This record gives sequence, C-alpha cells and structure tokens, in this order.
Amino acid sequence: MRGGLERWKRGVGSQGVRQALAYAFQGSCDSHLRSTVGAEALAVYSAAGGAAVARYVVEGGAIIADTLDEQQLRRWVDGRDPATHQRRGRDLTSPDADLILDGTINAPKSHSIAAMLNADLATEFESLQDRLRDRIVTTWQRELNARRGAGGRLRESLGRIEVVELQHRRSRALDPHIHRHLWLNVKVLGEDGKWSNVDSRVAMKMQTVMNAEGELASRTDPQWLDALARHGFTLDDGGEIAELAHAVRPLSRRSTQIEANRAVLLASWRSDHPGIEPSPDELRRIDRLAWARARPNKPGDVDEAAWEQLIADELAAIDPGMLRDRDAVSAERMPIDELDRDLLAAQAVVEADARSACCGGRFSLFDVRAGATRAVAASGVVAPREQLQPVIDDVIVRALAQTVDLLEDELDRPAHIKGYMAASTAAAKIELAARFDELAIGGASAGQAEVLTAAYAVLQNGIQLERRQVEAAAAIAGTDRLVSITGPAGAGKTTMLRVAKAALAHRGRRMVVVAPTKKAASVAGREIGTSASSLHALLGDHGFRWGRDLAGAEIWTRLTIGEIDSATGVAYAGPSRYRLVPGDRVVVDEAGMVDLHAANALATIAAESGAGIAMVGDHMQARPVGHSGAMATMTRRATAVVELTAVHRFTDPDYAALTLRMREPASKDAAVAVATKLAERGLIHRVVDHVQARDVMVESYFRWASGQRRMALVTSTNEEADAINEAIQQRRVDRGDLTLDRIAVGQDEQRLLEGDVVQTRRNDRATGVENRAVWTVHRITPAGLELRSVNDAIVTHVVSHEYAAEHVHLAYASTVHGIQGETTDASIVGPGVDASGLYVGMTRGRAHNEAIAIARTDAVAKEQIAESLMRGIPEVSIDDSVRAARSELGRAARPPADVVTEELAELNDWMRRTRGKLLELDRDISAADAETHGRPSLMRGGSLLVDKRVALNAEYGRASDRYENLSRQYRAPAPRTGRRNAADEAAPLVHPEATGHLRMR
Repeated sequence: MRGGLERWKRGVGSQGVRQALAYAFQGSCDSHLRSTVGAEALAVYSAAGGAAVARYVVEGGAIIADTLDEQQLRRWVDGRDPATHQRRGRDLTSPDADLILDGTINAPKSHSIAAMLNADLATEFESLQDRLRDRIVTTWQRELNARRGAGGRLRESLGRIEVVELQHRRSRALDPHIHRHLWLNVKVLGEDGKWSNVDSRVAMKMQTVMNAEGELASRTDPQWLDALARHGFTLDDGGEIAELAHAVRPLSRRSTQIEANRAVLLASWRSDHPGIEPSPDELRRIDRLAWARARPNKPGDVDEAAWEQLIADELAAIDPGMLRDRDAVSAERMPIDELDRDLLAAQAVVEADARSACCGGRFSLFDVRAGATRAVAASGVVAPREQLQPVIDDVIVRALAQTVDLLEDELDRPAHIKGYMAASTAAAKIELAARFDELAIGGASAGQAEVLTAAYAVLQNGIQLERRQVEAAAAIAGTDRLVSITGPAGAGKTTMLRVAKAALAHRGRRMVVVAPTKKAASVAGREIGTSASSLHALLGDHGFRWGRDLAGAEIWTRLTIGEIDSATGVAYAGPSRYRLVPGDRVVVDEAGMVDLHAANALATIAAESGAGIAMVGDHMQARPVGHSGAMATMTRRATAVVELTAVHRFTDPDYAALTLRMREPASKDAAVAVATKLAERGLIHRVVDHVQARDVMVESYFRWASGQRRMALVTSTNEEADAINEAIQQRRVDRGDLTLDRIAVGQDEQRLLEGDVVQTRRNDRATGVENRAVWTVHRITPAGLELRSVNDAIVTHVVSHEYAAEHVHLAYASTVHGIQGETTDASIVGPGVDASGLYVGMTRGRAHNEAIAIARTDAVAKEQIAESLMRGIPEVSIDDSVRAARSELGRAARPPADVVTEELAELNDWMRRTRGKLLELDRDISAADAETHGRPSLMRGGSLLVDKRVALNAEYGRASDRYENLSRQYRAPAPRTGRRNAADEAAPLVHPEATGHLRMR
C-alpha cells in the first residue's frame, strides 16, 4: 500500500475549507493525484458522495467513531468543534496555515481487481483496510506531537487526535481502484489538556513508516492472505496478486485511452459552453461517456448500477479465465523462526540509505524503521501484526549495528532526526578522500602564452578568454594530477575546455572528456569539439561492473584480464576504447553530479594509468542521483584549483554579477541583500497562494514562448510540474496551437499531442534518444512518435508508443534536474525550491529570470527568497555530517524536562561567569575608592563601575529567581540513589542564596 501525506492549507478567504467540502461531497476522485500542493488543488477531485463522512476520535489509544454532516465537517476542517462551534486553540488565519494532513492508503491495483471479482474478497479487503486505518491513527496519536513555547521548543505529547476517513472504490476514469483518504486535523489535544497544532514536520517525515505499515498489512496479514488462498490467489514478489497482475497494464492502457477520450469530450463541451466550467454532475457524465466510448455494444452513458458489469466485461476481454472461480491453493509461507534477520537488517539499511542521498547520507530512525518493516513485509512471513513487532524491533537493532551513529552521545533523540549513516556510505566517503590524497601530486601549469596561442587557434568571432579562464585552461594542460575547476552557471567552462584541449594537443597529450550522463556528454562533446562519453562507459571499459547484492545494495566489482564477463559471456581483455597513459587528462564535465562510487572507481583508474583528473563543474547546482560530495572532496585536495568568476551567459552584466552573490551567500544578511536587489529589479513576483503561482507560471510561458523563444519553468516537485504542464497543454489546445486529432499516451498516463514539448527519461540505443533530452513531438503515427530536438531541428528520432508510455512526459515545466545544463531565453522559478533549485533556475535565462514567492507582503516575499538562498552545511566529510545532524537536533522540539534542563544549564553557566564578573567589579570598585579617596574630581570612573555593577547584579537577581522557579516547577522528588538527577546536575555548586551578599551595595 502506498500513499503520500499532503497538506491542505487555508488559502485566501478560507478557500481551503470550501475546497475540502467540495472534495468530500461533490466531485469525482482520481487516485492519481497530480496536483497535490494544497487544498486549492483538490476541488477537481472527488470522494464518494453522501451526506456524511466518518470521523475517528483517538484518545489514549482507544478509537471512537461517529459521523459528520456537511456543516459539521466545515467547522471541523476550520479548526472548531463540530458540535459546539468552539474554536480549538489559537485561530490561525494565514492563507499558508495547514488545515488537515491528507494521508492516502493506496493498494496495488490487482487488489482492487480481486475485490471487484469476488464479494468475499471485497469484504476481506475492506476489513484489511479497516485494520490498517486503526493502526495508523493510533500510531499518529501515540507518536506525533505538538510544539509549544517560544520558537516551538517544547514537545507536547498528544492525548487526542481526530481523523476523517473518505473511502473510494474507483478512479476518475471509472476503473476499479480501492483507496482511502485519512484526514488528520492539525488541531490536536495535548496531554496537558490544551489544543494546539500538530508538528506537521514530524508527521510528514513519519509517513514513510505509515506507508511501510500498509505494505506489511497487505503482504503478511493472515486473514487477508487466507482469503486470497481460499479463492486461488497468491502474492508475487512485488506484492501484486500473481494471478491478476497481467490485467493491470491492459487496464492502465485502457485508462489512458479514457483520459484521451475525456480530453476530447471536455474540449467539445467547453467549445459549446464558452466562458463557463462544467459542474460536478456534468463532469461525472463526461467521465462515463469517456469510459464507454470505443467499447462495442455499450450505451453512450453508463448507469452506476451497470458499472461492475462493464468492468467484468472489460476483464473478460483481457482474460476470460479471470472471471471463473478458482480452486483453493496452499501458499508457501516463511516461518518466523527461519527468517534471516541479518539480511532483513541489511535490506532496511539499503532502503534508508537510498532515501538519504539528499541529506549527505544521513537518515533517521523513522527511515530505518520503515526499511525494517518493508523488509519483513517482503520476507514471505505471514503472522498477526502483534507477533511481527518483536521481529521488526530486532531487525531495527541489527540494522543500526550496520550504521555510523553521528549523534552517539544523544541517547534520547527524536526519531525523525537524521543522525545515522550507512557504514558503507561512510566508508565510501573515507576511501574517496584517501584515494584523492594519494593522487594529490603537484605539478606545473602550462604557460600563459601557450594557452593564448591555443585560444587564438580555436576561438572564433572575436571570443577571448578572461584571466581566470586562462588560468583554468593552463591548469588542465599542466601536470598537476588533480585539477578542480569550479564556476558559476554561465562562466564559460566549455569555451575554456576547447582551449585546454588544444593546449594539451600542442604538448602531445590527450584530453578524454566524460560526463555523468549520456546527455551531458553529448552536449560537452558538441560544444568542445571532441568525442565524449558517459563516465560509466569509461569505467566499464576498464573492467568495472556495478549491480546489486542480495540486500539490494549497489556493489561495484572489477573484472581481471581473462575473467569471463557474466553479462557478455566473453573473457575480458582489458580497456579497448579508453586506454589511458601517463599524461592523459580525463576531464569530467558537470562533475558536481558525480556520485561517490563512480568517483572512487575513476580515482582507482587514474592511480593505475598515471592519467590526471580534472573535475569541471559547479557543486552548487543539481546533485547526483546517488551520494554527492565527490567534486567537493577532490577540490579540498587538488593541487590546482581555479574558480571562474566572470559570468558570460546573461545580456545584463549587472545581473551576471548578482548571480555570483546569489550562488552562495556568506550569511543571512548577505542573502537578504541579494533578495533585496532582486526585488528592486522586479525579479520577485509575489502571489497569494499556489493557484496564483501556477497561473503566473502558465502566463509567463505564453508571454515568453512566442517567437521561437525558449522558456524554463522550474518547480519544486514533479507533481507541480505535471499540473503546470497539463495546464499549458490545455491552454494551447484552447488557443488552437494544438489539436486533438492524434493523441499519444506518455509517462503516468499523460496526454501527448503533436507540437507538445516533451522530455525523454531513458537512454535508448536503438532510437538514439537520451535521458532528460528535450524534444518537440513533430508527428504521431501508428508506428510511434517522431521527436525533433528543441536545440537542433535537424535532429529527429522516432520512439515507439510503448517507449513513450514508459519514458516520455510533458516538459514545459520541470524540476531542477530536468533543466540542469539547459540555457533558455527566460526562466521562472516557482515557490518552494531549495537553494540549488533557486540558483539553477535563476541562471537559465539569458534575458530574464524571475522567482515566485507566496507571501502576504513584499517584505515577507523577500524574506522567503533569502531563506531559500541559504544552503545547509556542505556534508563532504563525516565531520560535516555530524555538524549537520547536531544542527538539525538543535531545531527539533524537545520534551519540557529536556528544554528546562537546557535552560537550567544555560542559567547555571551564565550565573557562574557573572559571579566572577561581579567579584572583579568589587575589586575594581575598591581600587577606585582607594585611588579617588578625598579627590572628588576623579570619582567619575568609580561611579561608572558602581552603575555597571548595580545593573549586572540586578540581572543576576532576575536570573537567580528564574532558576529557582524552574527548579521548583520541574524538579520531581526522586529516591536518592547516590547519583544526581538531571536537574541536580544543572544546579549551581554554590546555591544562589549563598551569594546574596553580591546583591548589596
């Protein structure tokens, strides 16, 4: 079972409350939520219609169920008691305030097909979801928390939460898709009896555990699996029902056709009804028409009562045998005592490690727990949930033994803090540093005259190198084994590399250009004027192979000369395409995207061959898919490091200078100054909510995309990119720029039309397309899609419809990884991106770059942009990761006793130091009294000391009173064990009352 946790926000004029009601009572549900950025996006979807929804009140682990009608649900969503209208806690009126957290319980589609085919399985499946719901809501109540106090420092346990459940049986396309929504109201009752808001950050991070619980339920629950076995069904390794899995893809293909039909019907309806939108009833009618179209002998409209028969007919067309009763089966099950718990622990660490790539390799106890739960779910064991908990706990303990604890002295840390690292990742960081240390052999750069001569020979149209470019080319053409060339976007790195290649050639040496991806290699080769390949092609030629072990961990091996290559069955004869010799220079372009494993292999090859390495890129831009830090690790050790500073991409030189300040602000004040400059230039667009942000991005596309100009729209999530892509596509259809004459289906069931801008997401040797290359759909034929490059209209390739359905999606907007390396005429960056996303997005456009901020005032908008510009601690080494983990821990809410203990300790330390200062002042005042006795003209200095001492003594008195109040309030009586408790540890060695004489004078 899978599903995210999305935030529904209040919106302007409590729009979120209205949209929540529309979702619950009016619309039509689509289980593939693509626009899940807030409540405002959900009005176009549905829940099962009805006059009431189910509410579950969870208090002390007990669940009480009742129902809410529409008016009661309105009050409940709005943060009020549904019966008394009483406001619960503080009224949060900000449009960005959370109202509810929406958790989706999604099962594999084959489960819904089984429930559709068999009434007994339908009942059992609903029971399974009931049990899962109960576990989720009780876990929320037990393990989530509220935040209290100044800055939210206090962690308050929850005494009561309330959850509304919506149950859906079908998708918008009327295919069977049983799923539920659990709405957790952000208003929660603390154990202290006070209403406040749930700590939504903890809830979001805990969702991976909740998803794992769903996986565990669907794959290990005895009642559910016994029911499947009674009717002849079993689960495959992926958790799908093995005997029905073959029907999933045909149904999905049928759903894509339904989406295409729906698009045509909607376009026709809007043409007949200009200026208005279809009502929920009309949308449901269109949905049914879209479902029925192209089905032989079906009515033009679908009666709800006939839905199940229509689905049965569809399944019968796929496989008539699915509708027949099946004999019971006896599935093989793994006994608990035969589980390989060490393997399960390794699998748990692999999953947690995979989730940690964006955090320097750090993960949390939640991540380990989710990995352990999923590992047990996939083990083949079948047992009641309570019997599995000891197994999961044991797997967690074993998994933690395979990690490095970055906070080993913090025994009582919150479970969401990312304070662990896989031992394998830590080892990769350490090994890479050691290999680069060995390669850090100094040399000499090429002469400036030599470089300028090479530049004159290869550069045309009056292009000249600036000083830093000359230094960079000289370093690459020189003899230092490790060279690092860093520089901002648009700094002319590829121009510099053309010159470096010529300088190397003049010395009789060779430049071998590689890049982390095939697309980047192709771009580099074209712009430098040389052949280039992916880094993995070079590593493979030198015998490196990569794969997965039994736990799923990425492992790298290396073939020896004469060893049989298991992939080809041929003996490995050594490198043939990329033979390296001393003096060769391997240039890694876009090196900021090289992961640790590939960098370790490259360093090994360089050490063996005598070749030098030059990493050229910008670690401030997008990170690799795996663990990052390779380029930064080498830069710290390279004997030749050049940072390019001049920016050549932009038409406005003042903006070019501003992008350098934007790249890595030295402080929060520096970031605010950059944001202020952006605002003064009109490059921060303030909007009131996500809907307006999306509208601005869509309008910007049409403003800039005319006249063959390229436009970059950068979003924080793939879901937001999908929503903008589909909005732009629909607008182009409405304008007549695109037609619905021929329709193809893309990734995630997107509609693709002739003229659409798309991106391919997988390298394909047969057709020549590359991962993340951007194209225009030139023609759709029965044979496939003819794609034309947006950079070179002469370059065309044809991909099959099957490839398109798996690996092609709309690309008017994309996340930072989708736009990395592209140069456009203009760029708009949506809200919510991180520092690298904002920097990359704001450096794509030659003529114009703009950032969108959701804020109520211009001042708040600037503050948000400044916050986005700030980068976390670069986690290159293990020490860097320890500092980052401690920083995260410092921002987390802590139990009241912990917070008070911290404050007591801080007060104690301050009082100790202040007592010393008071004693020093006493001494100085006494000395001043002696020196000025009988000499009134000199008494002013002594008087100033007295005034200073009086003020400091008054501050000490207030601190002393605060210390006593805290001690009396929170120091609980405890049996004397000869060991001081936490509060005792913080107590001054000299009681404040014993220093009362210091208050005198």
